[in-house]
Amino acid sequence: MVRLSNSTVAGQVPRDKPYDVRDSDLKGFLLRVHPTGRKVYFATFRLADGRRNRVMLGVHGVVTPAQARDAAKKALAVVTQGSDPAAERKSAKAHSLKSYIEQVYRPWAETHRKDAKAAVHRALNRFPDLHGKRLEEITPWLIEKWRSSRVKSGIEPVTINRDVAALRAALSKAVEWDILKDHPLAKLKPLQVDHNPIARYLTEVEEDRLREAMEAREEAARVDRDSANAWRRERGYKEQIDLRALPFTDHLKPMVLLSINTGLRQGEVFHLRWKDVDLGRAMVAVAGATAKSGQTRQVPLNREALDTLKAWKGQSTDHGGLVFPAKGGKPFDNVRKAWATLLKTAEITGFRWHDMRHHFASKLVMAGVDLNTVRELLGHADLKMTLRYAHLAPHVKAEAVERLVGNR
Repeated sequence: MVRLSNSTVAGQVPRDKPYDVRDSDLKGFLLRVHPTGRKVYFATFRLADGRRNRVMLGVHGVVTPAQARDAAKKALAVVTQGSDPAAERKSAKAHSLKSYIEQVYRPWAETHRKDAKAAVHRALNRFPDLHGKRLEEITPWLIEKWRSSRVKSGIEPVTINRDVAALRAALSKAVEWDILKDHPLAKLKPLQVDHNPIARYLTEVEEDRLREAMEAREEAARVDRDSANAWRRERGYKEQIDLRALPFTDHLKPMVLLSINTGLRQGEVFHLRWKDVDLGRAMVAVAGATAKSGQTRQVPLNREALDTLKAWKGQSTDHGGLVFPAKGGKPFDNVRKAWATLLKTAEITGFRWHDMRHHFASKLVMAGVDLNTVRELLGHADLKMTLRYAHLAPHVKAEAVERLVGNR
């Protein structure tokens, strides 16, 4: 017996079989060491009817010895009051999918995942028929039926896989936290998808129409403001700011111009801060906290992107916060309505906001930029994702094979 502390727990070496280390100060508090090296805290106790039972307090590394000791004291106090903490814990584990995600998973995700809102939304809102199911009642067959109905309704396999991945991640935490014994979707395989689809990018004609639509939208806003100010002048009211005196009428046009010239993801644009913009060096730093890869990267600004940010900064009032603040100074959540209207005006179909990133990469490749440089600019972890643009540079392959006969 030893007092369980950080040092004594760290000193416990795995053996061929699991073994227990009992705490010398608190009776019933122990550590179980597994052959795999996993160390788990328990409180053991004898009930009023003589039966022995135990309750798991947590895994070392997730909880500290001090936290486990406090949990053991609470569990043992419940025993003195005539209750069974293990039975109470079992009852507490009887979560439905909805109660588990809302009460257990969401608080953890909001602290530990930067995509918490999207992850929780997918895991909960995509599976309404499972809300009332207990976690152990969720089976691969139920998910398979759900997937089939989604495929029949026209949902892309890649989207379905993302939804299932979000649910799988939530259930993985339930296993880690001992709410579930085994993962119910462990044997479920993802749907097959094309990992190298043809990237959607704008033709020169489409890009021209997009730019014309942005100008038309800006002019319409200015005309509306002119009319409103004329009405105010006639009645002696204070006029609103003259939009014709500003480079942009709102955030949409500078967001689009920045996106097609840098390849930034939508979330990276929404969370971009002025402190990460170096107009003198014509460089933008995408912070790791907002990047999908989690790694900070430097993205150079071409002339149009640089001029756009300079003009936008000139009409901005807060140069210490977000480059594109929404109401209340918070990051934008989406610009779906404005973007959809813009595309409709430009008569562009099948083009998402994210496709501006593909447009950026495709134009680089067609201009002769090598794929590794494109990879670095996009922030891809490896070349696999960037290879989808390789077909846009057929001259590279042609030049390569031509070298075989070039010296003959």
